[in-house]
Amino acid sequence: MGWYIFYFVLYFIFMLGIAAFYFRRITTYEDYLISSWNTGFWKITGTIISTFCGAAVFIGWVGLGFTVGLSGYWKFAFVAIVFSLILILGFAKPLRRQRLITMADLFTVRFGGKAGIVPSILSAFIYSVPTTALQMVGMSTVFNITMGVSLPMGIFISFVVILIFTVIGGLPATILTDAIQSIIIIIGVVVLAIVTVMHVGGFGALFEASAPEYLSIAGPEGYGEILLYALSVGPFYMVWQSTWQRIFAAKDEKTAVGANTLGFIIAGLVSFLPFLIGLAARQFVPLDMHPDLIFSYVTDFLLASPIGGLVFLGLLAALMTGATSFILQGSSNLTVDFYRNFINKNAGGRRMLFFSRVSVLIITSLACLFAYTVEDIATTYQWALRLTATVIVFPFLAVMFWKRVTKMGVFVSMLGTALLVLAYPFLPIGMDHALFGFLVSIVLLVGVSLMTKHAPSETVQAAYFEKLHNPTLEDRR
Repeated sequence: MGWYIFYFVLYFIFMLGIAAFYFRRITTYEDYLISSWNTGFWKITGTIISTFCGAAVFIGWVGLGFTVGLSGYWKFAFVAIVFSLILILGFAKPLRRQRLITMADLFTVRFGGKAGIVPSILSAFIYSVPTTALQMVGMSTVFNITMGVSLPMGIFISFVVILIFTVIGGLPATILTDAIQSIIIIIGVVVLAIVTVMHVGGFGALFEASAPEYLSIAGPEGYGEILLYALSVGPFYMVWQSTWQRIFAAKDEKTAVGANTLGFIIAGLVSFLPFLIGLAARQFVPLDMHPDLIFSYVTDFLLASPIGGLVFLGLLAALMTGATSFILQGSSNLTVDFYRNFINKNAGGRRMLFFSRVSVLIITSLACLFAYTVEDIATTYQWALRLTATVIVFPFLAVMFWKRVTKMGVFVSMLGTALLVLAYPFLPIGMDHALFGFLVSIVLLVGVSLMTKHAPSETVQAAYFEKLHNPTLEDRR
């Protein structure tokens, strides 16, 4: 326990020290939320790795490796990497040209008025709050396994540390610590993977002892399930605002494309290891153990405190960086999409910066409350992904490519899809609920757009091909 306390205290002192360093250098809300569009190559690469490898990866994906084997990698991690690379390679340059801060900002500029409110709500509350809560639950699990801290107290400690760091340091501190923490994360998961595989006799013994369905790409559920997940959840990563923030934060287009691409390629390679650890754990961990406990159990069982402490520190770093990134995602939505657009359109820089920090408090507090209700990390994460993807992906693509799309078409599509997807469990429909949501989204989007005219507040442009210019928003841009 002594090693764990030493590592954790030293880590939190380091994190808060960096946050304090940036506190005196952040003077605008653009500095705080988007790092003033001026972040270098390796910082962007590191922050992508750290943000991608959060609670869902370390805890959730080790658990999935334990329950479904290596097929989980192709079903979850590989799909996420592919769609993230589509966003970066296909859309980074035209998105940077818009000079935005949030995803909802794109809809506000294209359609004017309150067009960005639905994606903003989804980003801030449906995604940021529960995913931040997942990081808190993960951190509390680490504290519980290593130091015997109760889970409720661990959640509260996580809340306090995350809140102080994020309020003080903003995105600049998050990106710098992410770059450093990415090294800790990679070392931690590599060490645990090597030790776990060696414990069961090496790769040969592991593969010989594992049932074929746990080694195949298709897995126990077959190729159809993998394809279904790819089509239903994968598109979410095209509208994942954490990646959008990194695209906007990069100092130029070359950095935005190159650094983000490299970050996701490395993250994709690292993400294979949690599934390998989970597969190997089936050889010595009780098969009735809850999947979310596998990572912590394996680390505590196989590694003595000095080395085990470093692995747990890698997990803690992943959870911490994920939490701060998701909080700042929600904060940017509340600050830009709600406060600036609806509450105080004439707010100055200092007022915007102040509210940015207030919004961090709001998102973090809601996440803390939600954390006490989380029972299944992987399921909660997938639920947030599916709802966000079904509501946002087709409207996003329409804004980028289709001039004929109308404000009414986007609004009806978003609202109608959200309501029907939420009501899906009560409807007599045999189709997968995410595919059902995508079908509803595109039918409403195209149908209503073709039946309605462009609103006076719109700028009839396709964002992929040109910079949006909306005269009705001149006063705020």
